Amino acid sequence: MALVIVVTPMMFPSSRRATPAPTDSLAAPPTTAAPNTAAVVPAPSQPTRPTMSEASAPPANVVAESTVLAAPRAKYSIVSPGAVPSTVQINGYSDLRPGRRDSMIVMQRGRPLLHYRLATGADTIDLGAVPFAIQKTGSGVTLTATAPAMSISYQPTSDAFRTTVSGRLANAPAGSTLLIDLPRELRSAEADTLDDLRHLAYGYKLPRRDVVSVPFGKLDTVTRVDTGAMQWVSVRTKYWLVALMRPVSAGVGGTFHGLVMRGDTAVAKIKRTASATTSIPLTNGEFAFDLYVGPQSWQELHALGNELENVNPYAGFMHGVVQPFATIVMRTLLWMKATFRVNYGWVLVLFGVVIRLLLWPLNQKAMRTSMQMQRLQPELQEIQKKYKTDPDKQRDALVKLYSAHGMSPLSPMLGCLPMLLPMPVLFALYFVFQNTIEFRGVQFLWLPDISLRDPYYIIPVVMGASMFLLSWIGMRAMPPNPQTKMMSYMMPVMFTVMFLNFASGLNLYYAVQNIAALPQQWILTRERAKAGVVASTAPAVAKAGGGRKT
Repeated sequence: MALVIVVTPMMFPSSRRATPAPTDSLAAPPTTAAPNTAAVVPAPSQPTRPTMSEASAPPANVVAESTVLAAPRAKYSIVSPGAVPSTVQINGYSDLRPGRRDSMIVMQRGRPLLHYRLATGADTIDLGAVPFAIQKTGSGVTLTATAPAMSISYQPTSDAFRTTVSGRLANAPAGSTLLIDLPRELRSAEADTLDDLRHLAYGYKLPRRDVVSVPFGKLDTVTRVDTGAMQWVSVRTKYWLVALMRPVSAGVGGTFHGLVMRGDTAVAKIKRTASATTSIPLTNGEFAFDLYVGPQSWQELHALGNELENVNPYAGFMHGVVQPFATIVMRTLLWMKATFRVNYGWVLVLFGVVIRLLLWPLNQKAMRTSMQMQRLQPELQEIQKKYKTDPDKQRDALVKLYSAHGMSPLSPMLGCLPMLLPMPVLFALYFVFQNTIEFRGVQFLWLPDISLRDPYYIIPVVMGASMFLLSWIGMRAMPPNPQTKMMSYMMPVMFTVMFLNFASGLNLYYAVQNIAALPQQWILTRERAKAGVVASTAPAVAKAGGGRKT
């Protein structure tokens, strides 16, 4: 636990300690507009590389229009000029900024979510300045323009937050490409807005490669070009995601050709905006992709395939180790939530008790091995002293001693295994509580949000007190040890201070684990006390009987 709690925050600094900034302080900073350059389109045999640009405002004489596209759990506002989604309202989620409880809206300020440009030969047409006629087509929307002669359609799917986007350009020249500018930002709708801004990142997935995530904070004003045929490209905050994906029917391969990214100047040490552009080559004048705008819910993203559930590859270089355990933990919590139909707070309580019960036999065996090793200490020391100059004889004598007591030389190490087994779960939970939208805004008892710190610091204090009680019980009937006694006081205090600003749900889980371990610790302490009495009377009995007790 010390390794998990002390080392993990050092390797992966958490931003939860930041004080939430007032909403007014997060106004969009002035940014230097990137030059509106034309796309350089090489010969048709070469892949087209996207270029950077700002979305252009429509001409003053063009009337802006909009329509609503209703998906199963989202409402898209599609606008013209541009034929792009402007905002997306997410059903079932709320804006959690202080004083706000509006519906959750995914948007960027002052511009639509996406921006299209059409590269045809030596010309680049900014579709943000092209008026489109809007027409409802069943459950979808089709937008049609005359110059250029093209249409773009949006069709909701059976998936909650996925929409199919397709288009056609009449008489498209060979090598024509659609350039798509991703959002430069996503407006924060979280209680801790600064924490949300620190999670801003672009990402993409190449076939048979790991997910690549590029935080805004890692981008500078020098353009970064990542190449390859990509399955999906995305921009995300802590909990929300805008992803352009290869269509489900497209089979294996990549749809998007490259991702060009560039950062903006940081404001108050936080990069709030950046730029990213990708491209889709037109095949016979047509293009298609799937658009996901919604929560980073493991269930929703896993159902879409393409490994989109790994869009947030947390834990850095340890991602490959932590991710499998995080997936197991998430699946378990989701199953418990669906099975017992209780608040996620109670799910965490049950999960903590279940984990402690599963580890009960292993902990029991480890503690009994420890007690047995304590009884053998005098004989072990005698052998080590007797054969300190002859390692071979010392090893043989130790093996015989362990064998006589039904143990092996590996018993001391195997006794530590139960203490190491929970560590992957602890690592996984550390990141799960930082990135899981299922905990967002969940109230439990006096806690307004289990994904945020306890405003009254009750849970961290309970966690620290239960840790001290566990140590105090464990020290009973053990030989006096000043170092152990000092640590029993220091560790609970240190952990309590560190946990003060951690997610209250994480504190709840650790507190439940400690409380659930108290009965077992009490039982083992009583066994240790009884074993200590027997051990203290053994020499006298052996002497009276004229033999040796082993």
